[in-house]
Amino acid sequence: MSSRRSFRISVPASSANIGPGFDVLGIGLSLYLTLDVSVDPKHSKDSDEDPNNCLISYEPSSQGFSHVPLRSDENLITRTALYVLRCNGIRSFPSGTKVHVNNPIPLGRGLGSSGAAVVSGVVLANEIGKLGFSKQRMLDYCLMIERHPDNITAAMMGGFVGSYLRELSAAEMERKEIPLSEVLPEPAGGADTGLVPPDAPMDIGRHIKYDWCKEIRCIAIIPDFEVSTAESRGVLPGAYTAKDLVFNLQRLAVLTTALTRSPPNPELIYPAMQDRIHQPYRKTLIPGLTEILASVTPKTHPGLLGICLSGAGPTILALATHNFDLIAEEIVARFSKEGITCSWKLLEPAYDGMTVTQT
Repeated sequence: MSSRRSFRISVPASSANIGPGFDVLGIGLSLYLTLDVSVDPKHSKDSDEDPNNCLISYEPSSQGFSHVPLRSDENLITRTALYVLRCNGIRSFPSGTKVHVNNPIPLGRGLGSSGAAVVSGVVLANEIGKLGFSKQRMLDYCLMIERHPDNITAAMMGGFVGSYLRELSAAEMERKEIPLSEVLPEPAGGADTGLVPPDAPMDIGRHIKYDWCKEIRCIAIIPDFEVSTAESRGVLPGAYTAKDLVFNLQRLAVLTTALTRSPPNPELIYPAMQDRIHQPYRKTLIPGLTEILASVTPKTHPGLLGICLSGAGPTILALATHNFDLIAEEIVARFSKEGITCSWKLLEPAYDGMTVTQT
C-alpha cells in the first residue's frame, strides 16, 4: 500500500485570438484554477462512493460552484483525467483520492475556463498515474479534447504564444470522435466505455513562445453575461475575402514583434491589433462592442496600447502600460450604457503556465 502524498496543480486563465491572431495567438493570464490533490489509502472510505475512487470538492467561491458535477465521470476535470489514465492502462483513481478545486476563472466569458479545466485534468492524470509526461506530451492529450490550441497552449506553456494544429495522417485520425465520449457514464457511453480509448498522437500541436515587453499589463473587463463558444462560432462566415485575410496577416506579422519591444509603441500596436475575421461578426452578441473597440484609443486614453475581444468574448482585453483604472472604468461605463454590468481585473502574463507543487 502506497503512502500518502499531496500536491497542488495551478493552471492559468488565458486570452485567445489577440487582435488579428484568430485561432493563433494566446496569452496565459495571472488568474489561476487550482487543484489541491491528496491520495491517502488509509482514508479510502471517503472516496468509495465515487465509481472511480475520487472525492471532489469545490471552494464555495468557485465559478459555477452551485451546478458543477461532483461525480468523477461527469466532472470535466476528472473525466479528462480518466481519459488519460485509461489510455495508459489505469482504470480509475487510486483509493483515497481527494481533489479540491478553487476556480476563480469566469465561465463562458472568453478567459479560457474550459481550457484550464482540460489542462488541469491532463496534469492530474499525469501526477496520479506517475506517467512522467513532458508538457508537450500532455499538450497532445489536451488537444484531443479541446481543439483550440491558442487557449490550451497558453494555459499549459504560459506567456505569449502562437500555435497551430498539425495536419494528422489518416491513420492518426482513424478515431475522430472526441475522446471524452469514451469516459462518459452509462448509458451515454455504453457498457464498454473507456476500455480502450483512442490515445493521442504525438506532437498534435506546434507552438512558439514569444518574448513579452514586461511593461505591458493586461486589463480584463468582464461583462456579467456568458457567450458560448458554439454561439460565437455560429455567427462567423464560411468564407472570407482575400482583402480581409491579408489585412489580418499583415497586422499579425507586426504585432508578434511589436509586443516584445521596449518601450512599447502604441502607434504601432494599436492599429496592429485590428481585426476583420471575427470581431465584426460577434458585435451582434456583445452590445456596445463596436463602439468600444473604435473609440477607446491611445489618444483618448494615454497608456493604452491596444484593445480586442478576449477569445469568443464577451470579455474585452486591453493592453496598457499605465492609467489602468481610467481605461477599465471607461469601458465599464460604455457597457453600462447598454445595461450591462461588468467587473475588471488587472493581470499579467502567466509566464510559467501550468505548475505542479508537491505539498
